[in-house]
Amino acid sequence: MDTCTYMGVFLCVCLKLSQHCAGQLTALGQQSDSYICARKGGTCNLSPCPLYNRVEGTCYRGKAKCCIR
Repeated sequence: MDTCTYMGVFLCVCLKLSQHCAGQLTALGQQSDSYICARKGGTCNLSPCPLYNRVEGTCYRGKAKCCIR
């Protein structure tokens, strides 16, 4: 194969990856709930919060709890 073919395949792969990643980004100016939880010093738990922790929001788009000590 020649150089042009390799560059064409590389370009197609890059475009496909960028389309896939763009769908997973949050809306412009918004931060994910998981990021907000971590910034507050909390942890994301799918199970109930550990003893002496309180629920302070959600994580993973509302599927988990943000637990803060």
